[in-house]
Amino acid sequence: MIVIKYGGHALPETGAVDQALAMIAKEHLKGKQIVLVHGGGPQINSALEQKGLVKEMVGGYRKTTPEIFEVVQEVLSGKVLRAIVNQLISLGINAVGLSAADGEMIRAERMLVEIDGVPTDIGLVGEVVATNPSLLHSLLTQNYLPVISPIGVNAKGIGLNLNADLVAGALGGAMKAQRVLYMTDVDGIYRNWPDESSLIDSICAAELESLLPTFTEGMIPKVTSALSALKAGSDAVRIFNGKDLVQLENAFNDAGGTLVVP
Repeated sequence: MIVIKYGGHALPETGAVDQALAMIAKEHLKGKQIVLVHGGGPQINSALEQKGLVKEMVGGYRKTTPEIFEVVQEVLSGKVLRAIVNQLISLGINAVGLSAADGEMIRAERMLVEIDGVPTDIGLVGEVVATNPSLLHSLLTQNYLPVISPIGVNAKGIGLNLNADLVAGALGGAMKAQRVLYMTDVDGIYRNWPDESSLIDSICAAELESLLPTFTEGMIPKVTSALSALKAGSDAVRIFNGKDLVQLENAFNDAGGTLVVP
């Protein structure tokens, strides 16, 4: 079983065929069990700009006021989720669109991000505190392909913006996935971030954890998520450039990018 983090940067314009989704559909039709977790950063940024709201990133996470959360939820669990599900259906896949909150899949609480050693409140941003993959297991046994938007909820029913990388890692670990594949916009993990010539082919979790303080912005939750997935029971994680179809094909053949093992 494979959990794939599909970045919002990969989503094409309306009406265009996404070759990455076509390849994912092909693998599913060949018999692979796949859970797809999507992001949507570019689409959120565009929607915020249209509404005159300012984007602010803190420690690699989006600062989320109630006004921004409404936009984030509308974009992720609406526009982006439906676009992906609709395209998979057009490719012959029985896809099902869900939010991370559905079926107790994920429960979250407000996250405090450490900035210069100080825990900082960044609004309606959540961290995963509990997972229940039973709904996903049920869907997979019936040959559905679940597509998950990273919108969570806490015990009081308050919606929270979740980082899609963290959702993918949490679900990949909970489901004991053979692989968690992160489609990103870089070729993998660089030992001397962001020096592209220092690409790492394979690394163990302990060594990657020692490198964590050297990463910046979006790579922080990605690496944190990868480590969490391995600790929770995933066999391995692979981080690669999802904008390159050759790298995506290689990832399905367990090659390319950076492989992270326990």
